[in-house]
Amino acid sequence: MRILLRVTMPHEPFNTFVKDGSASAKMKRILDELKPEAAYFTELGGRRTGLLIIQMEDTSQIPSIAEPWFLTFNANVEFHPVMLPQDLAKSGLDTLGKKWA
Repeated sequence: MRILLRVTMPHEPFNTFVKDGSASAKMKRILDELKPEAAYFTELGGRRTGLLIIQMEDTSQIPSIAEPWFLTFNANVEFHPVMLPQDLAKSGLDTLGKKWA
């Protein structure tokens, strides 16, 4: 299943890692392990935020995906299933509309 992973990092300890020069290596280690389909970094609500597209085959993978962010950056992690346009086309929206109208 394709998942949008939203990672929000508090200023600390990230500021300390930036100052001591270890932030990039720590981030690379996690990203190399996750191998995201796509990864974008931005600011949301005043916090450093990563938006990653990952593949998750089973919910038992949640700890191995989330823990590196928790333990390394004290981050908040959110998992959101997402669809491509072709997934949405297969979803049966027309049938659902008729059923629930």
